[in-house]
Amino acid sequence: MLLKPAWWRVLLLAWVLASSNASARSLEDVQESGELSVAVYRDFPPYSWEVDGKAMGFDVEIARALAKGLGVKLHLHWMIPDENLDDDLRNHVWKGHYLARIEDEPMLRRDVADVMLRAPYDREFAFKVDPDGRVINDLVHFFAPYQRERWELLIDRQQLATIENLATFMYDKVGVEIDSLPDFYLTSAFRGKVRNNVVHFTTTADAIAALKEGEVAGVMGMKSQLEWGMQQLGDSQAERYQLADIPMPNLVSRYWEVGMAVKNDHRALGYALEDVVTAMINSGDMTRLMAQYGVEYLKTEQYLVQEQAE
Repeated sequence: MLLKPAWWRVLLLAWVLASSNASARSLEDVQESGELSVAVYRDFPPYSWEVDGKAMGFDVEIARALAKGLGVKLHLHWMIPDENLDDDLRNHVWKGHYLARIEDEPMLRRDVADVMLRAPYDREFAFKVDPDGRVINDLVHFFAPYQRERWELLIDRQQLATIENLATFMYDKVGVEIDSLPDFYLTSAFRGKVRNNVVHFTTTADAIAALKEGEVAGVMGMKSQLEWGMQQLGDSQAERYQLADIPMPNLVSRYWEVGMAVKNDHRALGYALEDVVTAMINSGDMTRLMAQYGVEYLKTEQYLVQEQAE
């Protein structure tokens, strides 16, 4: 193998340190390049996934609309979730993942997207601090809360004719995505009396498949994912499965909002993208896009207030 001279590597390292965030681009950079890079999660229906190489999902449709709104082409930047959201923001918004590379030069490329979708829109999260009192996500600008999410329960009525509260899972099995909030919540509910009936799955979709096979009597997860999963069960199963809107005591956040994130230096890009999102919400396009996946669209507080004011 041809070894590059030491001086070349020194210059390369200096260039990397000076431009490690080069992929985080301004509005002008995006417009000049003619392409917008949008980060979406991989294998995450109904939001973003691929079928035979074709990108599909609610967030994918939003990404297409964002690029069209800026008059540029779309580049999808697929994300695989890291240990937490802070890591995802670091890897895909402002710094890049340390494993990103070009050929044999691992430090030469640290790809980040121009904008990340499905970022939490929450003031407490945005300004949370580390043990030393430093704001963890100070290099990120959160904006455009475009969807409200909710934890919900899907049940099999052949196994549960009626359900009034979660106590039924002291006797019947319930599926959850492992290491999710429903997992932590149900394993501690009723002083741990439900724990032995909580069945763990890699994804919510896997839990819904187990529900169809009768392996569990219910699945707790995000409402939109459960609604999409119901569509996959088929029309003939429409009466067998239903969402059960029951109390979930001591659940810290049953509702939350998701929006977008850009590098803090590029707020002008965020403002331009927020204009596109606002137009989509006001025109009803968001509602129609969600309906394509059998999901009810829930507006966020920001747009509900605007609607009431009008």
